[in-house]
Amino acid sequence: MHAQDQTVVRAVLFYSPTCPHCHKVIQEGLPPIVEQYGDQLQILLINTQTQGGSELYVAAAEWGGIPENQRGVPLMVVGDDLLFGSVEIPAKLPGIVEEGLSNGGIDWPAFPGMEEVVAELEAQQEQQPEDPAEEPTENPATSAAPTVTTVPATATPAPATNNDGIALIGESTPQTVADLSIAERLMVDPVGNAIALIVLALLIISAIWIAVSWIRFGLPEQAGMGWQVWIVPALTLIGMGVASYLAFVETTASEAVCGPVGDCNAVQNSPYAKLFGVLHIGVLGVIGYLVILALWLWQRLGPEASTRKTAWMLPAVSLFGVLFSIYLTFLEPFVIAAVCMWCITSAVIMMLLLWLTYLWRVPSR
Repeated sequence: MHAQDQTVVRAVLFYSPTCPHCHKVIQEGLPPIVEQYGDQLQILLINTQTQGGSELYVAAAEWGGIPENQRGVPLMVVGDDLLFGSVEIPAKLPGIVEEGLSNGGIDWPAFPGMEEVVAELEAQQEQQPEDPAEEPTENPATSAAPTVTTVPATATPAPATNNDGIALIGESTPQTVADLSIAERLMVDPVGNAIALIVLALLIISAIWIAVSWIRFGLPEQAGMGWQVWIVPALTLIGMGVASYLAFVETTASEAVCGPVGDCNAVQNSPYAKLFGVLHIGVLGVIGYLVILALWLWQRLGPEASTRKTAWMLPAVSLFGVLFSIYLTFLEPFVIAAVCMWCITSAVIMMLLLWLTYLWRVPSR
C-alpha cells in the first residue's frame, strides 16, 4: 500500500458471523463485482462481534451520522458513501466504483480508527514477504492488524479474520455460527445471552411447577377478582402487539428495531424464524395470542355452566405457549448465537399468562 501503480477504490464492509444478510453479500453479492474490477477494488472486512471490530463499527456509525436505532450489518463504507443491507450494497457498489475510478480512485474511509488500521496494514506489508499463502501476523498491541494484499480478479469475497476480526477480502471463508463452540456463542453477546438464560430458567421452572401441580392437585377453583381478571387481556394485547411487529418484520424482510442489547435481525433471518420452513414464528405468535384472547372472552361472557367445563383450555394453551417459548429461547443463545429482545418479551408475557390463568379462573359475568 504505497504509491499506487493503478487507480484503486477501497471500501470497508462491517459484517457479523451470525447475520444471514452478511453472508449473502459476501458469498453472493460481491463475487461478480470483485471479479469485474479485480485489483482496482479492495474491500476490508470487519467482524463487529469482536472488540476491535465493534469499536470501529461504532466509530464509523457515529462518523456517518447513523442513529442508534438504525444501526446494523451488513454496512459498507466507500469514501463518504454508506451502503446498507444485502440489496443496496451489490446494487450501488458498481456505480460508486465506476465513478471513483474515473475520478482517480477512492481511499480508505476517514472515520476514526481507520488511520491506525491503515498504518498497521502498511507496516505489516513492509515486514512480510508477499506470499499469498502466508498467514497474517497478529499484533496484540493494536486493535486491528490484518495483512493487506490486492484482491485478485478471480478471488471469491470471503474474509480470513485475525483475533481482532479484521481481514482483507478473498483469503478464506468467513466464520459461521456452526464453527463456534457453545462458550463462544454465549460470549458473542454476554448481556443478551445472560438475559436469555435467566428467562429460559424461569420458563422451565414455571412449566415444570405448574404441570406437576396440575397433575397432582388439578386446577384451582378460585375465581379471579379485579385486576386478576383484566390483567390477562391486557397482557395478551401487549403480546399480540409484539408478535404482530415480529410478523411484519419477518413477512416484509424489514430491519427490526433492536435496541442496545441483542441482534433481532439475526434471529428473524435465521432458518428457525419459520415453523417447518413455512409459517413465520411471528405469525404463529399472533395466532396464539388471538386464541388466548378468544378463550378469555368465552370464559368471561359464556354461560357459567359451560365455562366451568372449558376452564382448563386457557391455562392449557398458555402452557403450550410457554413450552414453545422454551424451545425458541433455547435456540437463541445456544444455536443461533443471537438474542431477540422482542422474542424474550413475548416469552415473559406468555409465562405471566400461564401463572395468571392457572392460579385464577376467569369468572363469568
